[in-house]
Parts: sequence; C-alpha cells; structure tokens
Amino acid sequence: MGLKLYGTPSSPITGRVLLSLHEKELNFEYVPVDLLACEHKQPNFLAKHPFGQTPALEDGDLTLFGKLVKIILLLFLHKTVIQEILDCSIDACLPIESRAITAYLAEKYKNTGYHLTRHQNPKEAALVKVWTEVESQSFNPAIHPIYYQYFVAPLYGKSPDRTVMDAYLEKLEKVLDVYEAKLSETKYLAGDFYSLADLHNITYIHYLMKTPYDGVITERPHVNAWWDDISSRPASMKVAEDLTLGD
Repeated sequence: MGLKLYGTPSSPITGRVLLSLHEKELNFEYVPVDLLACEHKQPNFLAKHPFGQTPALEDGDLTLFGKLVKIILLLFLHKTVIQEILDCSIDACLPIESRAITAYLAEKYKNTGYHLTRHQNPKEAALVKVWTEVESQSFNPAIHPIYYQYFVAPLYGKSPDRTVMDAYLEKLEKVLDVYEAKLSETKYLAGDFYSLADLHNITYIHYLMKTPYDGVITERPHVNAWWDDISSRPASMKVAEDLTLGD
C-alpha cells in the first residue's frame, strides 16, 4: 500500500499537505472528498477519520488525520447557517493538525525531493520549528477568518462580513510586519533556505491575493518578494491550479 490522501482540492488545508507531497516528489493517490455533499460524514470515511474531517493521509498501515477547532467566527453567522456548518462543513474551523501530516512527510521522506526541515543542521532545524509555530499560532488565526468570510460563507448563502474581515486584517498586518522585518534579513522565514515554515503560509496567501486585501502583501516589499518566490515554485503552481474558490 502506498500513500493515499483524502481531501478537498479547493481547501487551503488540503493544499498544505499537497504542497508537501509535491515538494517531496512522492507518488500518491489523491481521493477527493466533497464537503458540500457531506461525504466526510459517511461511514466509510469516518472509518478513516473518526472526527469526519479532512485531510486524511494513509501511508501503508498508518493513518494520519487533520483535526479542526470551531472558532468564534461562527457567532457572526445566522443560526441556521451555524447549524449547517456544525452538521457538515469543516472550513469554518481552524486547522491544527494538518501540519503534523506535513512534518511526518518531511521527516519520513527526508531523503526524497526537497528537504523541508533542515534536520541535518540543529540550528536551522530549530529555526524552522520556531517559524512554523509563528505561522500556526499567529499568522493562521489572523488570516483564516478573512478566508472564511470571503470564500466560504457565500457557499452557505451568507454575505462576507466586512466588519469581521477588517478586524482580522488588523491582526494580520501586525503579523506581516514581523514577517517584513525578518525577511529584510533573510530570504525565507527560517533563514536563507525554503522550508515548512514558508510552505505552510502558501495556500492561505494564495486566497488572500484574490481579495481586495492583497495590498497587505504587495505593500510590504520583502513580504511581496518572498511571496513571488514561494508561489512560483513548481509545487506551489501545481497546487494553485485547484485552489479555485472565488474564480
């Protein structure tokens, strides 16, 4: 049995895992899961992922899955939409474990494709871990509500809430100011090498660049240059082909 990924092509969460698979140049089977049709809540999928969420990765007899946490953003939605989301969707949640899948792929297949964790250099490896935590704990909580309001809420008949987006944009700008300062010193977040610390940002920024808020990237010269670099990698361009919400 080889690698098999269950996920949703347009999801930035699934896209994060796909980026890792492509960067590691791994052969894998991709099984699309239709969230709007609630395929992730069917018994055959629940057998793979007890929480009924995506993505899920099978590697032989090992199954890893991403778990998500409901966020306060739901309070801004109509109660009927809330119930629909609680019953079926996952993209109203914050992903907290897809990074465990990318880390697993990077470590197990460290001798294949591009090296994403820099394990051979303890100092560099430590910096990768630091900046992956920055993305997880600071960047993602700020950008995810913007993505959700702009791209996901309309799927449930709800107009984007500009008040919510503006509030989180302010938080995002503070994080990007930190990115700008760091990227003025090094080419990538953890140093002068591309790593998981950069990869984990890509799919959400891809969607951000489709919104009126793209200036938070383009107006910061070092962040913008970094984005041009990481988004033009072959793996990034391949995954971007499926990140079609809003097109």
